[in-house]
Amino acid sequence: MTSAVGGGQRSLGWLVLPALLFFAAFGILPLLAVVALSFTSWDGLGEIMPAGLDSWTSVLADPGLPHALWVTFLIMALSWLVQTPVSILIGTFLARGHRYRAFLAVLYFLPLLLSSAAIAIAYKALLDPNFGLGAGLGVPWLVQNWLGEPVLALGTVVFVVSWQFIPFHSLVYQSAVRQIPVSLYEAARIDGAGRVRQFFAITLPQLKYTLITSSTLMVVGSLTFFDLIFVLTAGGPADATRALAVDMYLRGFRGNLMGPASVIATILVLVGLALALALRRLGGKDPTASQLEGA
Repeated sequence: MTSAVGGGQRSLGWLVLPALLFFAAFGILPLLAVVALSFTSWDGLGEIMPAGLDSWTSVLADPGLPHALWVTFLIMALSWLVQTPVSILIGTFLARGHRYRAFLAVLYFLPLLLSSAAIAIAYKALLDPNFGLGAGLGVPWLVQNWLGEPVLALGTVVFVVSWQFIPFHSLVYQSAVRQIPVSLYEAARIDGAGRVRQFFAITLPQLKYTLITSSTLMVVGSLTFFDLIFVLTAGGPADATRALAVDMYLRGFRGNLMGPASVIATILVLVGLALALALRRLGGKDPTASQLEGA
């Protein structure tokens, strides 16, 4: 019986071939092509010429690379600090079976239906110091050069990024909270624990693996922020929001330096892989461990 089941599983192994071919065609091969392109000299139109390590040397020696890395990690860290607590609170709130949960869920998740470029265009209009929301409502503190001052521009990017992606992570936490057994909360109430104590003693510890998953998505996803930043600030002012993805575009399509742009793309992949592996290790040696471990 066991051998028959094993043979059936092996015979169904070919079903994964379409997915593997699709991943290889649109994932592995383009990545290998980018790595190969990083060792060439190409302006995007003419002949591709071998360049050895010239592109890598020029990029690694460029003082703009450490700045772009710093901006990328700063946006990553600040957006994580904003998104994580807000997403957990909203997800926990929506997990409760109150009357308006369905309506609030639709309201909170509306940003997921919009593209990053559309969101950036909308916020750019709303934050305009002359014709935006602040000028229209007559609110003085809103009438600022939000996208023209380095600190304000960086803060605006973090806010818009968080506004767009908090709904997704709230959905992730909502699903995780609803999987926590009600018996844990009932036992806590019998012991006299209030809602705040239950949140910190039961809910948060049970969200450990969800937190790792959500953080991985946030951190790795923040490396690819391009359209939103480019539409909002184009990397400015004074390169204050020139993250790695924006730097890659400006080098490749504005400077016609496809070799250095491919170097930055390769660096993005390596950084993302390293961060994903590091966060995976934080989750423990057994990624399939029960969420109720230690309960």
